[in-house]
Formats: sequence, structure tokens, C-alpha cells
Amino acid sequence: MGRTPNPDLRSARSRRAILDAAIELGTRDGYAQVTVEAIAARAGVGKQTIYRWWPRKSAVLLEALSERSGPAAEVPDTGDLTADLSQQLRMVIGLLNGELGVVWRGLLADAQSDASLAQELRDNFFTPRLRRWRDRLEAAVATGELRADVPSATMVELLFGPVYYRYLIGTSALDADDAEALIEQIFNGLRPRV
Repeated sequence: MGRTPNPDLRSARSRRAILDAAIELGTRDGYAQVTVEAIAARAGVGKQTIYRWWPRKSAVLLEALSERSGPAAEVPDTGDLTADLSQQLRMVIGLLNGELGVVWRGLLADAQSDASLAQELRDNFFTPRLRRWRDRLEAAVATGELRADVPSATMVELLFGPVYYRYLIGTSALDADDAEALIEQIFNGLRPRV
């Protein structure tokens, strides 16, 4: 008698194939060109399989990107705030300039007109990471390294806003060396005045 197929294993394989197909299509064709139909065809599953786990293509791509963003999604903590911010900005810039960047930029642009996607991005990606940075900046304020009269949320926006602004507006891409200059310029304004 043959073995009974394990539905959990089959589901895990289908899920993996869907996430891989979404990234492959997104990096090859661009975010706007990806459809649930194309993901299903590439993954070798039916559309209903995708809709069982995700309500729309952006949700598939967000999950796929989140698991592939690696170190750019982490918040380094070596004890040196400037070095950690520099490392983080370099990783984010590298991610946005890299193969996955076209998909991230499309997802961020789509979120401007899709309130549920914007909320999902905030809840599952940005808010947890930015909260950790606010905590780090508040600790720097407590030690006198940074000014106390600028809210930590504003500091985070000053540090990360220029990166996303440049990519969303499409002016010129940043490179890793820009991270150093950006941090230095912003910290010049955030350091205590003597």
C-alpha cells in the first residue's frame, strides 16, 4: 500500500513556490506587471491556492520581500549609535538599489493608494523597526548624546525619510557613501547645542 501524501508538506511546498514565483516575477517584470494569475502559473498552483493564504498580490509580495530582506530588516545594536545607523542606512540603500528594490519601490508606491496595504506595511514591517530606532534615539537623548527638544519620532523621520523620498520621487538613487553624509548632516542638527 502506498504512503498517504502529507497535506502539510504539500501546503508548505506550494506556499514556498508561490513566494519564490512572486519574487522572480517581481524582479524580472517589475511590481506593476505581477498578477495573481502570473504567480499561480509560475508556481504551478491554482489562483484559489494563493487566495487561501493572501487576499491580493501585494500581500504575497510583502511576505516574500519581508523574508528576503535579511539584514536590512534588522536593527543593529553594537552600542555605537552612529555606526549602527550608518550600517542600517547602508543596508536599506543596498536593498532598494538591489534586485529586490524594484519590487519594494512598487509596493511602497502601491501603498499610497491602497489603505490596507499601507496599514499592513506599517504594522508588519515599518512600525516594529522604527520603534526600536526610537528607543535607541531616546536612550541617546537620555545620555545627552542627542538633543532632548526633538521628538524621537521626528528624528527617525529625519534619518529614514530622505532615503524613501529619493526612491519614491525618483530623483537620484542614493549609494552607500550617502549614508555617512546623511547621518552626519542630520546629527549636526540633533546634537546638543553648546
